[in-house]
Amino acid sequence: MIADIIRGIETELGGRAKLVAVTKTKPVALLQEAYDAGCRLFGENKVQEMADKQPQLPADVQWHLIGHLQTNKVKYIASFVALIHSVDSLKLLQEINKQAAKHNRVIDCLLQIYIADEETKFGLSADEAKALLDSPELESLTHVRLVGLMGLATNTDDEQKVRQEFRGLKQLYDSLAAIQRPTVQFRELSMGMSGDYRMAVEEGSTLVRVGSAIFGSR
Repeated sequence: MIADIIRGIETELGGRAKLVAVTKTKPVALLQEAYDAGCRLFGENKVQEMADKQPQLPADVQWHLIGHLQTNKVKYIASFVALIHSVDSLKLLQEINKQAAKHNRVIDCLLQIYIADEETKFGLSADEAKALLDSPELESLTHVRLVGLMGLATNTDDEQKVRQEFRGLKQLYDSLAAIQRPTVQFRELSMGMSGDYRMAVEEGSTLVRVGSAIFGSR
């Protein structure tokens, strides 16, 4: 069942974007089923849950942290996390760099951009993101690499509004991707979830975060 759904989504994506299976609150047995169906990118919202599941699954799983990350939690995932989607401050980036250095790793990160019409979402404004990418402090952060942007669209049935938000994020991505620095190498745009990933891919997403469409709603 899960295998068929995953294959269907992969076929739909047609190589234009990579599928991140959002596995929050799901038992390891279901993750293993997704793994057996070919999934290698797993997205978790909570650090503790990700740290608990990681040793129970094959070593070639790429773990993506897609939820809000507190600086005091970075140390629990620094040894294995493949991509952090939710960097929203220089302070957090500095902590990721510090913890990555302890494991002699470079951790790929995305800047989370606030694109939604909702108070509850985290993220940087376009100006804040540009200021962070231009900041002199980045020079010393040799254990992180900023590889793109992530955004959460407004939770609405208004497709035009969602598409507009995705399009705006892609335009910001294109303008910031021109920044040439050793720690900035844009290649990923993470946008789109179960309800809107098709639209996100049409607007330029390279990573879609799909949970309920694969595993059912929580």
